[in-house]
Amino acid sequence: MSAISKKRFVIGNPFQVLASVDSTNNYAMAQVNAGPVADGSTWFAMEQTAGKGQRGKQWHSAPGENIMLTTVLQPALTLQQQFMLSMAVALGAYDFFSRYAGDETRIKWSNDIYWRDRKAGGILIENVLRGSVWQYAITGIGININTSKFPEGLVNPVSLLQITGRTWNSVELARALCHCLEERYSRLHPAVFDEWLEEYKSCLYRFNEPGLYKKDGEIFQGVIRDVLPDGRLCLEKGREVLELGFGEVEFVIAK
Repeated sequence: MSAISKKRFVIGNPFQVLASVDSTNNYAMAQVNAGPVADGSTWFAMEQTAGKGQRGKQWHSAPGENIMLTTVLQPALTLQQQFMLSMAVALGAYDFFSRYAGDETRIKWSNDIYWRDRKAGGILIENVLRGSVWQYAITGIGININTSKFPEGLVNPVSLLQITGRTWNSVELARALCHCLEERYSRLHPAVFDEWLEEYKSCLYRFNEPGLYKKDGEIFQGVIRDVLPDGRLCLEKGREVLELGFGEVEFVIAK
């Protein structure tokens, strides 16, 4: 038996299903604020009334259709290494979704899950610090599973149902997602960083491919050439290479 298989399963232990909550990240944050929370404690919501996405965006889902969960992690890393956790979670979500949706699955920088040019899922990590110590990473994941029709105004969503033509049990798939996340999290260590960074780039949406981007109101054609160890994106714009942090550039994607 391998060393990993002997370990206590962390992510999804415990795994609690909530009937309705404003946001699983908010719920998990409240648990952390109330007292110690075990590493890997996970909450899955059948319904979210105010789901949270990146940069203040909302996550839309009808009750019971999709994966909406938060797992509380206690990574043995420094804050300067936080991109490693973001990358590990993105790779775990990629491992999960590609298992069902196939090899057209990609990671859109920094940690959205894409299928072709369409968004299947997103990740929101909110850090809890105690002084300078990174105590918790409140890790929210939303993945479109059974939605057949999305609200108007969303640019490019897609669900597993639309890709595969079949309906899935969202709770069972959430547990499968936890297993994929665990496989990455159990090996989370600076020693694997370079290997995972290369794997991350190999899965990256538009890597070494021309595409349209928007920065400071300007739309231009660029090519993603690299991702730096701190997570910054290296985007080639003509003869210039821009090094961009999170939120500094927008991918322009046709509807």
